[in-house]
Amino acid sequence: MNKKLIKIDGRIKKIKQELLSLEEMRPGSISAQRRLRGGAYLQLTYAYKGKPMSEYVRPENMDKVVRQLAVYKKFKELTREWVGLSIERSKLVMGK
Repeated sequence: MNKKLIKIDGRIKKIKQELLSLEEMRPGSISAQRRLRGGAYLQLTYAYKGKPMSEYVRPENMDKVVRQLAVYKKFKELTREWVGLSIERSKLVMGK
């Protein structure tokens, strides 16, 4: 059991370090939309504080927004893993 705790603690420490290295992030997804009269545009949609949000994305900002979305996805993956490890650790410590 002690080896398992050490392994969990080590992974949690690495997750914390990875979280500290993350840069700008934002939730959501980008989709191409079409106007009835006119051309296409890019739209970012997401939920924030329980409210649906939508923003236009200028083509010159597309790469930056895509990077921010990827960072947010990584943030969610890391925090989900951290919570899972914390639950596992708690069960080991409490003997369940």
